[in-house]
Amino acid sequence: MSKDLSRRNLLKKLAVAIPVGIVGKSALAKTCGITPEQTEGPFYPIADQLDKNTDLTKVTGRSAQALGEVCFIAGVVQDEFCQPIPGALVEIWQACVTGKYNHPADPNPAKIDPNFQYWGRTVTDKNGEYLFKTIVPGAYPATSTWVRPPHIHFKVHLRGYEELTTQMYWKGNPLNKNDRILQSMSMRERELVEVDFSDRRGSPYGQFNLTLKAL
Repeated sequence: MSKDLSRRNLLKKLAVAIPVGIVGKSALAKTCGITPEQTEGPFYPIADQLDKNTDLTKVTGRSAQALGEVCFIAGVVQDEFCQPIPGALVEIWQACVTGKYNHPADPNPAKIDPNFQYWGRTVTDKNGEYLFKTIVPGAYPATSTWVRPPHIHFKVHLRGYEELTTQMYWKGNPLNKNDRILQSMSMRERELVEVDFSDRRGSPYGQFNLTLKAL
């Protein structure tokens, strides 16, 4: 048998042995884990407000700034193949520095901060990016035996994708290890919602990407 014939036979055997998907384009495509759903909680805003922009540290018509440590949260809204999604509506809501929500159902006796916006929204740009300026929220008692760690609620909407409601946490916060909502998730899911903040221009800056599932 000639060397060329032997080589052709070997290539045929290899072609049969290797699954088609391995050499296909889809096998080489990058995938991103879908951001895990978490409870909306009882304090989603029910009263509309004029000021719903991306800077929660100031309220229109007030000169004072919100109490607490200013931080920035940025990210990309993307699909499960890591492709950016422009035009997605991103909403956030949270407690102020005392751990109090601006919601009539919040039983926490802590004080409201009149200079904090509490709720913000934006639309992702052509690169799927968003950015919020806010403050690190305070922890608060969910029950007599459970204190919720600092967290921010997110809701993302866009036609053609499943609506996402989730929460973002500060990585390394000691209250995380006892949070019933966070600890009900797998380790991989927790990694997707715990954000490591770093100092940038004197303020903590965190990157929280949100991955949506297409309908």
